[in-house]
Amino acid sequence: MEFGDTVDRQDIDRFAAQSGSWWDPRGGFAPLHQINPVRVDFVRRLALDHFRRDARSLRPFAGLRLADIGCGGGLAAEPMARLGFSVTGIDATAEAIDAARRHAEDTGLAIDYRTGDVETLAGTGERFDVVLALEVIEHVADMHRFLTGIGGLVKPGGLFFGATLNRTAKSFALAIVGAEYVLGWLPRGTHQWRQFVRPSEFVLGLRRVGLKTTCLAGTSYDVATQTWQETSDLSVNYMLAARRT
Repeated sequence: MEFGDTVDRQDIDRFAAQSGSWWDPRGGFAPLHQINPVRVDFVRRLALDHFRRDARSLRPFAGLRLADIGCGGGLAAEPMARLGFSVTGIDATAEAIDAARRHAEDTGLAIDYRTGDVETLAGTGERFDVVLALEVIEHVADMHRFLTGIGGLVKPGGLFFGATLNRTAKSFALAIVGAEYVLGWLPRGTHQWRQFVRPSEFVLGLRRVGLKTTCLAGTSYDVATQTWQETSDLSVNYMLAARRT
């Protein structure tokens, strides 16, 4: 399958080799399993407020469409579907999509998974109430084209949620040296520090495609509890929300 200019072919090969472990909480994607509850809570909380939905409902987002760009094996897509969203997940790695489809079938979830990239989905003319790109932008080959595609997917009045790594000395020490080489949380070579995105760059890129950032939050690992928490520290991992202006 041919992909657009946003796809990094080396990353496709790297993630394809690991696709068998997407749903293994102790495998190569263990850090994503650990950080996922924080990301899901961030999306849920801000979307409840934005769309004025009932927090007491088990499926508060019924009737809304969500696109998960770079969905991988479906770690974020599945909880979003359980919250009531009609979910479309897209990823350039066919092996990841296969793993996502199998797991959704095993758990009885109806999720529209597709192999492709943000340009593929934007080209269909489909629009979504919510678009996610979680731990994705640091892996794309062309950030401007990627965000242009994102901008075309968000409906007027809709939301975008992103999560990525800041390009700081601290992120190099913790996310690459620490996580990949010392602790072995991630396979070596998973991240390239030069591709990390500063919050100012992310916010400006979104503004250029008509998305206004409304919230920035950091995520930090608490060694004492061995859990990830939402914080005000943006120096390593951070999340943001933006709305279509």
